[in-house]
Amino acid sequence: MTNILLSGCNGKMGRAVYEYTLSRDDCQVVAGVDITESSQPFSVYKSPFDFDGKADVIIDFSNPAALSDLIEYSLKTNTPAVIATTGLSEEQVNLLKLTSKQIPIFFSFNMSLGINLLSELAKTAARVLGSTFDIEIVEAHHNQKLDAPSGTAIMLADSISGVLDEKPRYEYDRHLKREKRAKNEIGMHSIRGGTIVGEHEIIFAGHDEVIKLSHSAGSKRVFAAGAVNAAVFIAGKEPGMYSMKDLVSE
Repeated sequence: MTNILLSGCNGKMGRAVYEYTLSRDDCQVVAGVDITESSQPFSVYKSPFDFDGKADVIIDFSNPAALSDLIEYSLKTNTPAVIATTGLSEEQVNLLKLTSKQIPIFFSFNMSLGINLLSELAKTAARVLGSTFDIEIVEAHHNQKLDAPSGTAIMLADSISGVLDEKPRYEYDRHLKREKRAKNEIGMHSIRGGTIVGEHEIIFAGHDEVIKLSHSAGSKRVFAAGAVNAAVFIAGKEPGMYSMKDLVSE
């Protein structure tokens, strides 16, 4: 049985993670961490340091501002962590990499298996088409999402960039420009509205033909399932930086 300390337990994703664990018999949420107050069937603490029990792994779906305390707690208690919070800065990602030298860290911009498959398909397409096709990424999320473009859109762009002969520039805003599209760029466009869970489309636009790869999440359950699978996977692992690629190849 994998015991989970759930950071951000009172948020929408935290609740989705807890509800998903109820359908499994190999893991359970033993406590939560959240700065907001809400009734839960487990104890909730303002800080991970207030929790005096033992967890096998942490799942974090909170806020980038909470990362430093969570990492400090993980290091102090030698607890592996699944970091699923979006909007992390480059410095925070580097902190995760540094921390992974001492404890297991599982990090992905998106916990959906389908999105990670989309990333692999996009790399294959980019290897074949990248030098002759223009590449654009369009993402859509609910109207409460704070960051734009989404971490997933950046992850997809990074995946594509990694297989191109020449590293492209990311173009986030063309409305102030009156010039032709540069060849060596990936355009990223964000849509925010309603209760859209998450949609990502990669467009490869060539001469007289267009190829589109897309993924649409119907509910937050797909991300919750991915995070829980990651938690069960990483518990007991050696220190290192793990991702969905490691999980699917296990």
